[in-house]
Amino acid sequence: MQILINKIKNEEEQKTAWAIRHEVFVIGQNCPEELEWEHEEESIHYLALLDGEPVGTARWRETEKGIKLERFAVLSKARNKGVGSALVHTLTQELSSSGKLLYLHAQLEAAPLYSKFGFKPKGENFWEAGIEHVKMEKA
Repeated sequence: MQILINKIKNEEEQKTAWAIRHEVFVIGQNCPEELEWEHEEESIHYLALLDGEPVGTARWRETEKGIKLERFAVLSKARNKGVGSALVHTLTQELSSSGKLLYLHAQLEAAPLYSKFGFKPKGENFWEAGIEHVKMEKA
């Protein structure tokens, strides 16, 4: 199995990433659709390919607190094959030289994945889009 993570370069790739997010978050997790499309323009988006097939996506954006990693989504058929890890690895590697705080709002079940890459829980758990999350930071 070959996993490639590419920065999105065109509208077709962006539409593919949106379709993945729609399937994972809106359909799969019942997230309100209007929340899914916030901050699109200021974000840098990535597409994950498994053996040439688009199966995952993520994005990051700068905020007043640092750089927020967001919208990690992997289609159910591609889970537990290293796609999520490859996305986290790629984004953290690309952003590590920024000198800024890297942080994210992790769904609780995904927190162990982010911990493998040096993210540590910060503060109390909270609810976002009906799902329990924890803020995680990487120094």
